Amino acid sequence: MQSMVRYEHEGNVAVITLDHPESRNALGDDMLDHLIAAFERARAADSVRVVVLTSSHDRIFSAGGDLKAFAGETPTIQKYAGLDRFPRLYELIGGLGKPVICAANGDVLAGAFGLALACDLVLAKESVHFGCPEINVGVFPFMISALIYRNIGRMRANELMMLGDKITAAEALELGIVNRVIPAEQFDETVRSWAHRLAQKSPLLMRLGKDAINATRDLSLPEALKALQAQLALAFTTEDIREGVSAFREKRDPQWTMR
Repeated sequence: MQSMVRYEHEGNVAVITLDHPESRNALGDDMLDHLIAAFERARAADSVRVVVLTSSHDRIFSAGGDLKAFAGETPTIQKYAGLDRFPRLYELIGGLGKPVICAANGDVLAGAFGLALACDLVLAKESVHFGCPEINVGVFPFMISALIYRNIGRMRANELMMLGDKITAAEALELGIVNRVIPAEQFDETVRSWAHRLAQKSPLLMRLGKDAINATRDLSLPEALKALQAQLALAFTTEDIREGVSAFREKRDPQWTMR
């Protein structure tokens, strides 16, 4: 079967593109399997420092879960067995050790809303909408509610999930779930610029930092501080931290050794 995901490697940046426009990039089992494989490929590639997730569809990033599969005749036990794909993907992105930019160039809906929130940074074209409209068709955004509650205040999160209304990119910016809202003519260049800037940072310190964030964000403050103290002590042992400080003092670009 032809892949529903396109993987491209440009310098230190891997670009993962949802590429099944006929289904509006629905996150069915095959699409999720291809996405997981693409992120695992990016994780394994030492030369990849940044991952960009985007879509080939001209208006839709992804319409979310495959509704046909939800209402299909597949036995319930088989449907249940396949549900691990969403948490596996979200956890893979969180534990990737490399920053992930969601380049939201089309509407981000339902399960794809959770996919965007699993990323580290979200850049949105100003024409796009976000939302979890599952309730409108007799479903509920079960899997993504954990991500929504970790990124949006309770009342607005409930409003989004229980009313099922879409919000604009500007409203998403006000809620703090996107980093920038960008005019269409500037979007691609802005995504490239952010990816390039991230790729210039120390891959080793970036991995240590992302791993620390991923491991401590749900801990109590005392537990988080203890874990972060250990991570900082580990960072002090790296050559990259010394190189970064030396380069700053000497007003030159750092040469990362990833040690």
